[in-house]
Amino acid sequence: MTIPVLKQSPALAPQPADPLDHLADALFHRMGADGVYARTALYEAVVERLAALISRHRDDNTEVMRFPPVMSRAQLEKSGYLKSFPNLLGCVCGLHGSERDINDAVRRFDAGGDWTSSLSPADLVLSPAACYPVYPIAASRGPLPVGGLRFDVAADCFRREPSRHLDRLQSFRMREYVCIGTPDDVAAFRERWMDRAQGLARTLGLSFRVDHASDPFFGRVGQIKAVSQKQQALKFELLIPLRSEEQPTACMSFNYHREHFGTTWGITDANGEPAHTGCVAFGMDRLAVALFHTHGTDLARWPVQVREALELAQPAPMIG
Repeated sequence: MTIPVLKQSPALAPQPADPLDHLADALFHRMGADGVYARTALYEAVVERLAALISRHRDDNTEVMRFPPVMSRAQLEKSGYLKSFPNLLGCVCGLHGSERDINDAVRRFDAGGDWTSSLSPADLVLSPAACYPVYPIAASRGPLPVGGLRFDVAADCFRREPSRHLDRLQSFRMREYVCIGTPDDVAAFRERWMDRAQGLARTLGLSFRVDHASDPFFGRVGQIKAVSQKQQALKFELLIPLRSEEQPTACMSFNYHREHFGTTWGITDANGEPAHTGCVAFGMDRLAVALFHTHGTDLARWPVQVREALELAQPAPMIG
């Protein structure tokens, strides 16, 4: 007797496990939303060591700034973010109005209704990248000195793109080095950091390649912007094959904004021309996930070169 084999419909078939899923329990605790996780001590220890390693490679005369996870809505609007990535923006909202208005919203919630209809936007947004707040600060200081300015910035960032993949968080840490100066200043800065960052990736035992890239601009106009960005070689990414060589994960980026922020904020170089800007961005969480994916969750078994680079404590020798 032949037993028929029942085929599951595509909708009911189990989804294949993502290659990074095995890391989830060791690195994160779920918080009820995709891409937003509490972090374990093991994970944070590596992120902290990684941040220290990046700091040790900081250029001289680089000013350090650390930003909160929110920034001025007006400043982000002026920077042009809504024209490029409106779909990724997270806006801070609150219950505004009179005491009666606020109590009405609470009563609707108590009665099982929708209290969120009473929300209205505040003057803050969630920071989508670490570098945005630095440009108006630089502009407030007047013309740039010869050689321009360098900044080391970091922030907890947010982009509204829910995903269950551990290398694509909604809430994530970004570390950036920013250069503001002449086109030559920025070109030399970016070339230097593209070379330096690849050395860091090799030291950390990560497989990678560097390639032209474009930002995820929104809509049809965005597609044209993306093509132009690639044609002008304004963006490169360091890509690590966490899933496959065909679908690698961007863990660092090297960006040239030309005079966009200089013109927007009225920043001029020492020659009185609109300043050019560029940045190198480190996706701290993506890099940490890449390290665990590559070397495992037992730090004692990581390659000696990697442990030394991150200044991880050496495992105790076996006795007996």
